[in-house]
Amino acid sequence: MSDAAQPTAAEVRAAAEAVKTALDRHLAAVERRSGEDDPAVYEAFNELAAAAEEYDELLYDRYDEVTPFEIPGTDDALPPYQGPDEANALSVLIRRDYTVVEPQRLLAQAQRVADLEAGRDTGAGSADTVHSALGVLFGEFEPDEISSRHKEFGLEEGDSTLWVNAVDAPAEPGEWLDAPFDQADPHRVVCRFDVSVVFDDELDDEGLDGLDTDDDIDPDVAVPLDEIDDESDDESDEPDEPDDSVDGVRRRGAAHP
Repeated sequence: MSDAAQPTAAEVRAAAEAVKTALDRHLAAVERRSGEDDPAVYEAFNELAAAAEEYDELLYDRYDEVTPFEIPGTDDALPPYQGPDEANALSVLIRRDYTVVEPQRLLAQAQRVADLEAGRDTGAGSADTVHSALGVLFGEFEPDEISSRHKEFGLEEGDSTLWVNAVDAPAEPGEWLDAPFDQADPHRVVCRFDVSVVFDDELDDEGLDGLDTDDDIDPDVAVPLDEIDDESDDESDEPDEPDDSVDGVRRRGAAHP
């Protein structure tokens, strides 16, 4: 940055005073909080974060110095909640990204499903292309099962996110099917959970980088037909245990304080 564009010493001093004021306001809001969801605390938190970030930037621009503060980034912070205080209806939005890394495995698994379903006359369809194979597998298995067994299907997981949104009232049947994600409002997010390899550093800091829950899978081994049949019809009441740390991927949650 050029000298002409640098902030003045007075501007840096003013930013430091703003941090002090924001600290006092945040502490006062916490001391007066009316409950876990007190909006005053959330507002004071955001004001403190903004003031600290401004001071950090000005301090660096003027003196090439940094603070020990870690300012929450936009990826971790939720915007101010503007939904109902007591949500009587929820909309859960899920996105999971995959890459097809083993097309032959994908085709083999899908063809076995198609062959099995052909005997039941369920219309599973053919699986002679990657496009049709994806249709067969995602039509046969629940999304959670695809996620837990993605390597068996020749897939590699990318980022994923789950948003729990508060809505004013339950939607009418078929109401949003034409545009299911158009009404995703980050200001109505009650909580969200993200999975991404960008959280590797956090896992290392927590001492979890040594964990490895993946086993080598023989690419020539497909899911047995009886296993596909049994698992697709399984009505067990025992839920699967979630795995929060796989290959340096960490599930993260964020909720409005």
